[in-house]
Amino acid sequence: MSFSTTITETKAFTLTHAKYLASKVVTDLKRIQRFYGSPSDAWISYYDQEITALLHAGYLKSVTYGFQRGDDFIEPSLIYTSQALMNSGADDDPGRILPGKDISNASFASYLTYSDEWHRLTSAQQAEFEKNLYIKRSGAPAPGYRGYLESDLNYSSGGRALARSQVRSS
Repeated sequence: MSFSTTITETKAFTLTHAKYLASKVVTDLKRIQRFYGSPSDAWISYYDQEITALLHAGYLKSVTYGFQRGDDFIEPSLIYTSQALMNSGADDDPGRILPGKDISNASFASYLTYSDEWHRLTSAQQAEFEKNLYIKRSGAPAPGYRGYLESDLNYSSGGRALARSQVRSS
């Protein structure tokens, strides 16, 4: 006679999970601020509010934060891509931001793309969600990257993850 046991685990992605993931992004932004003087504390707070809300609702596909020269993000810029985890994933410590990169004639910017879930909402539902966010996004062509993208860290919590890549100079 043999016995088997099956355990099913269901994880709900909560606001606490979203805040945890957002805190990793905020830490990265604070390091960029320390090395390069931008973004300001106020803007970091706005980015924190936005990414927390979007992660919690499942509306974030990707977001880029960094320095833009012309139409291209340059080093140091960070790209976060939201994804579901099939099993437990790595939860790295934030950091590994390199100081001393040339940001002359560049300004700090961000670019966000929404998930398929967001695009299933009506315009009225999208407007209702956005009214509580400080940052007001509008359609814009996707920027390029001067250099190449290097995947380096993963942040995970509650069955979701943010995969981080950095723009690296070629």
